[in-house]
Amino acid sequence: MSDQPGTPAQGPDARRDSPAPGQQDSEPVHPWQGGTMTGRGVPADQFATPPAQHANGHSADRLAPRPLERPEVDPSQRHAFARPHGVSGSFDPDQHGLPVRGIEQAPPPADALAQAFGRPPSHGDGPLQRAPGEKPMTPETEPDPVLWRSDDQARSGDRDPWRDPAAGAILGPPAVPENQSDDDGERAAGPLLSAREVLFGRRVHPRALAILGVVALLVGVAGGFLGRITAEEGNPLVNPDVTLAEVDQGATDRPRGSVSQVAQRVVPAVVSIEVRIGGQGGSGSGVVIDGDGYVVTNNHVVSMAADTPNAQVSTVFHDGTRAPARVVGRDVKTDLAVLKVEVSNPTVAQLGDSDKLKVGDDVIAIGSPLGLAGTVTTGIVSSVHRPVRLAGEGTDTNAVIDAIQTDAAINPGNSGGALVDGTGAVVGINSAIRTLGSGGEGGSIGLGFAIPIDDVRRIAQELIRTGTVRHADLGVNAKSVSDGLADGAQVQNVQDGSSAAGGGMAEGDVIIKVGDRKVGSADELIVAVDRHQVGERVPVTVVRQGRELVLDVTLK
Repeated sequence: MSDQPGTPAQGPDARRDSPAPGQQDSEPVHPWQGGTMTGRGVPADQFATPPAQHANGHSADRLAPRPLERPEVDPSQRHAFARPHGVSGSFDPDQHGLPVRGIEQAPPPADALAQAFGRPPSHGDGPLQRAPGEKPMTPETEPDPVLWRSDDQARSGDRDPWRDPAAGAILGPPAVPENQSDDDGERAAGPLLSAREVLFGRRVHPRALAILGVVALLVGVAGGFLGRITAEEGNPLVNPDVTLAEVDQGATDRPRGSVSQVAQRVVPAVVSIEVRIGGQGGSGSGVVIDGDGYVVTNNHVVSMAADTPNAQVSTVFHDGTRAPARVVGRDVKTDLAVLKVEVSNPTVAQLGDSDKLKVGDDVIAIGSPLGLAGTVTTGIVSSVHRPVRLAGEGTDTNAVIDAIQTDAAINPGNSGGALVDGTGAVVGINSAIRTLGSGGEGGSIGLGFAIPIDDVRRIAQELIRTGTVRHADLGVNAKSVSDGLADGAQVQNVQDGSSAAGGGMAEGDVIIKVGDRKVGSADELIVAVDRHQVGERVPVTVVRQGRELVLDVTLK
């Protein structure tokens, strides 16, 4: 049995007779026989096996090789990867005359890329990134491959660095032609002249300068003339030549008792009062009634700060001086309070006589309505001895005052201010108004009320001396009644041990007079009694079962 390559191995059990001469062995063909190595392009005859040897020593016939199978090459691949025409082996650098074939399948570059990265038009053969005119330091004598040269350069033998990736890069100025001209063939603009060179550098002819000056002057004159015409015709109601005349009235002599003359004397004695308790606050007015810094105001202005330890009360004078104030005392039944301000030499108001006021007298209201300090309004006395009940919301005020009624404008913030007569004397302290809105939000409608200065003087003096005020009390509860002929205050009950009980007053009696003052309502009864002193014996006229009785009552 033969061990040569290409001979099928024969085992003891696989022995068989050799084929007859002229016949071919029917055993399978060895893989190396009669074929080619797929994809390698090697002829199959190079790998043919030697003739097989039979046991009898005779050689068998040689097997014929299979035919060479070469698949057809795609024309596009042949065009892209084939050797250049006339080149049988690798690229020959000595064959400079052969044309260079570019990669025809690559599309041409975009215009923007060609303009940004392309060579200048007039310096197509200049080196990459070299200054204009600069030569390489070492001569490039090494022959270039055909691929790195263009057709013209291949014929001339010049080097093209744009095609050679091994070309050296040198940092230099932008590749701009030295003598580049405009596309339209015009000459490049030269350096501009400065104003100094034009005027003093003798670069411009004096005649040209004179002509330029005359032209500028004419343009300015024409522009001003056109502007004037345009302005006059644009607005015919405007006359720029108008000058308003001023009339000399001479010295202004204001008569004594005029509003301005009175205001100049009284306004410095009226102060603004500000109360602050944490984030809350209020404002009002006050009148300086004594040189030691005593200021009278309404109780409802300072009542919120009377019993609060951290409350801040301050007064602001007409000249802007601000000073802290302390509460000396207050009276809830007459809505009055007195403050003490530590100031030196304040302007003191002159107190008048409210009993002498008549309906129709001119009066002036001075105060700080809505925080506007030093506000002056005028009016007349529209009524006197008007009983008005005061009950300030958020305060402990519960008073009935014998008010002076005026139509002078009084608004929130005027409370505690001065009501002044024509002589400049204070005749009342402004306290309340009647409005059409709720809570006094409607403002003044010409119905303002002031506490008579006679009552203010008595209450303030007692507060300064003792800090408290005692009021006479009749000791009855009454309501307003009318029988069609007369009005009065009917007694609802009599308190035990009161002044009324000691004087013999009984329930059901209608009080029509206290002393010399008539009583027409329950509020007027309170006002009539309050005008008398404690301990004073006062005659009280009552109507009992249709008969009038006069009872002597000692007020407690």
